[in-house]
Amino acid sequence: MRRRVVVTGLGAVTPLGNNVAEFWEGLKTGVSGVDTITYFDPTDYDARIAGQVKNFDPEIFMGKKEVKHTEKFVHYAMAAAVEAVADAGFDLAKLDLERCGVLIGSGIGSLRIIEEQHKILLERGPSRLTPFLIPMLIVNEASGHVSMKFGFKGPNSCVATACATGNHAIGDAMRIIQYGDADVMIAGGTEGAVTPMGIGGFCALKSLSCRNDEPQRASRPFDKERDGFVMGEGSGLVILEEMEHALKRNARIYCEVAGYGMSGDAYHITAPDPSGDGCVRAMRASLKDAGLKPENIDYINAHGTSTLLNDKIETLAMKKAFGDHVHKVAISSTKSMTGHLLGAAGGVEFIVCCLTMKHSVVPPTINLENKDPDCDLDYTPNKARGLKIKTTMSNALGFGGHNATVVAKEFKG
Repeated sequence: MRRRVVVTGLGAVTPLGNNVAEFWEGLKTGVSGVDTITYFDPTDYDARIAGQVKNFDPEIFMGKKEVKHTEKFVHYAMAAAVEAVADAGFDLAKLDLERCGVLIGSGIGSLRIIEEQHKILLERGPSRLTPFLIPMLIVNEASGHVSMKFGFKGPNSCVATACATGNHAIGDAMRIIQYGDADVMIAGGTEGAVTPMGIGGFCALKSLSCRNDEPQRASRPFDKERDGFVMGEGSGLVILEEMEHALKRNARIYCEVAGYGMSGDAYHITAPDPSGDGCVRAMRASLKDAGLKPENIDYINAHGTSTLLNDKIETLAMKKAFGDHVHKVAISSTKSMTGHLLGAAGGVEFIVCCLTMKHSVVPPTINLENKDPDCDLDYTPNKARGLKIKTTMSNALGFGGHNATVVAKEFKG
């Protein structure tokens, strides 16, 4: 029998706040963390808005020298990890550190250092490149730095599957614990790619919303007037723990990670399969893994990017996977408030699932003013809803046809 896995700690850095409490308060009240970009002058860009992290000081979590030699995606992951470990209530001296691991993914890693150092290369030559260039840009360094912070010597890995990264990281970490290779894992995603190249690249793809005069209304999943996603940044990490290990130390348990499903579209480099087949199979696989039926799910945190294709195809996929029950499920896209955190999205949105069960509140999909006829489900429009939630599902769909779904349920010993 596979070992059971529970969630005992949460940590988040988001456009709505730099900890879980601030993030959750923003979600409940339906505020947007999107605004005009301040990191650089966006005047020449089609899209000039983003979900930026605000008032963040990495030196609270890392030494000044370490901050200087690392990038934002590592800073955000470190902050989220520090919060999650504290939230889990660990006494590190009592942990078997060889049984504790880290699996933090990032869709992009650092573009900023590439932009900076490429300019130096062209203007001043290769001898002037920083020796920290490669360690600063590669996506696995978030896991590496977090493991060093806490001395976790167990499985240490990274996943990079675009916007499905966070869910893959959590699902893969769950498997590591289930199969007995670790007792504790820090898992999730992190991203810090709001840079000239990051915004410019997505502008070139025509993927971003250009509602620049109304930043807070720009991310509008499932709305008829949506015109693209809003790029965001941050990190969402959870502490996954083997159930008996958690019970033995009298840990507070948020929920149980019950199921994990993944699939590939094998269709297109950026567009989802119009039939929704890959997403359907990921949802069905997660339900099968959890030993649940569609009618057992109370809440779905949808991928819900606010793009023309994703929202209607994900809606179609949910209809196929859930049948008639889909009309009884509460659904929301919290990207309406945070923007799309790319590789960090799945981690942040899994935290939302944990909190909906803890607080019996479903966060809204804001800016849903004129529902698309192809998007006709209950997306919890504009206002949070009090509702007892016992089972949740989080969807994540990434460029390249990567699909990952994680199911969590109320913990019962």
